[in-house]
Amino acid sequence: MTKWPVMMGTDVGGTGSRESAYVWVLIQIEVDVMAKFLLWCILLVICWPLALLAVIAYPFVWLLLLPFRIVGIAVGGVLELVSAIIFLPVRMVRAI
Repeated sequence: MTKWPVMMGTDVGGTGSRESAYVWVLIQIEVDVMAKFLLWCILLVICWPLALLAVIAYPFVWLLLLPFRIVGIAVGGVLELVSAIIFLPVRMVRAI
């Protein structure tokens, strides 16, 4: 889900420091939040009942989707474990 380089341990700016990757992630989060807020403001101007419904319904939708997110994290972890087990012999041969 994430496309942020800090999750992969790489540096975006090429300076060799992970601090720049963290800064890039924070900027990306702020841009995403600001874009969502501006879209909501546009919706508020165009159709305010729908915008208010979205604000009220968002927490309930988030709660309904939370179990699927937890299952997705668990399945992703299991797939990473299986992948690590499958590629373990190759990594051992490369280390020799």
